[in-house]
Amino acid sequence: MPDLSPSSPAEAYAALLEGNARFVSGDRLHPNQDADRRSELAPRQHPFAVLFGCSDSRLAAEIIFDRGLGDLFVVRTAGHVAGAEVLGSVEYGVQVLGAPLVVVLGHDSCGAVTAAAETVHGGGTAPAGYLGDVVERVIPSVLAARALGGTGVDEFVDEHIRRSVDGLVGRSALLAAEVAAGRCAVVGLSYRLAGGTVKRVAAHGLPE
Repeated sequence: MPDLSPSSPAEAYAALLEGNARFVSGDRLHPNQDADRRSELAPRQHPFAVLFGCSDSRLAAEIIFDRGLGDLFVVRTAGHVAGAEVLGSVEYGVQVLGAPLVVVLGHDSCGAVTAAAETVHGGGTAPAGYLGDVVERVIPSVLAARALGGTGVDEFVDEHIRRSVDGLVGRSALLAAEVAAGRCAVVGLSYRLAGGTVKRVAAHGLPE
């Protein structure tokens, strides 16, 4: 069976937007979710996008983009904070699996961003334990957004998405090289929890 997955950054991005439109309208196709697809993928995988998103339970990538088995290589952390494990996973998806697109997926009313904003506004310390480490990694995005005049959580979310996109490309020489060569693109999307839609916030390697 020929591989009909998107093979370019633009095709992969278009496929995700089309799937999200189906999800929002309720006309989902539920592609690649049957037994034949499961058997086909058993020997190998070739996802067309790496999805690095927030761990929020309402951000199930295959559902909100109406995709199926083998389509998305998903990496998720609270507040989509990126450490070495995330960078390595993203590089694996691009270099080894050949995905032409990396998506950073944030969302409105993000709990991690809200906690970071409350910490900054209150002049206090981040929560105890490893949760505090997550919040501390988001605080620079809140400070950057405030410096630009941002006052609301969703403005902080968008800035955090932008900084996450820039951070992936800036910290990973492999990813930067793939983007420069036109083989891969990195795009930041913000998901609306109530409406189910996504909006583009930032991108490297994709035309406007």
